[in-house]
Amino acid sequence: MTPRTEPLGVGDAAPDFTLRDQFGQEVSLASYRGSKAVAVVFYPFAFSGVCTGEMSVIRQRLDEFLTFDTEILAISCDPVYALRVFADTDGLNFPLLSDFWPHGEVARAFGVLDETNGGPRRSSFIVDRAGTITWTVHSAPQDARDLDQHLVELRRAVDAGATPRP
Repeated sequence: MTPRTEPLGVGDAAPDFTLRDQFGQEVSLASYRGSKAVAVVFYPFAFSGVCTGEMSVIRQRLDEFLTFDTEILAISCDPVYALRVFADTDGLNFPLLSDFWPHGEVARAFGVLDETNGGPRRSSFIVDRAGTITWTVHSAPQDARDLDQHLVELRRAVDAGATPRP
C-alpha cells in the first residue's frame, strides 16, 4: 500500500486491505465489493473515552449499520488481543480490525495515521459497492463523530448504486 500524507477524498478508490478482527479472522474490504457499501471508521485507541462512546453508539444502532446492503468496519492500531478484550468488555459485536502490524499500514494508505501518537486519526470513509469513496469526515481526537450523518451517507451510497434485487 502506498503511504499518504493527506487523507483520501471523495471519488478516490479505497485501498483494499485485509486485517484481522477481534477474533483473529481475516476481513478484506474487497470481499464487500459489488454487494455492500461499507463505513470504514478509524478510531485512535480502544478503551479511550470518546472511542468507547462512539463504538457503544454503533453497537446500540448496529441493526442500522449492518444490513443486507451495508457493513461497518472499525479500525485501530491496537493489537488483536486488546480488541478482543475491548469487544468483550463493551459488548461490541461488529468487526474491530487491528492495523497493528505492519503498524498503521492501512491508516497510512487512507492518509489518516497520526505518526506522532501511532494511532489513526478519528476519520471515517463511506465506500460504495464499486470501491469508491463517496463521503469522508475527520474529527479532532476529543470530538465524537455524528453517527447519524454516517448512516445518512451510508444509505446514500447504497441508493446511488442500487441495483434491482431478484
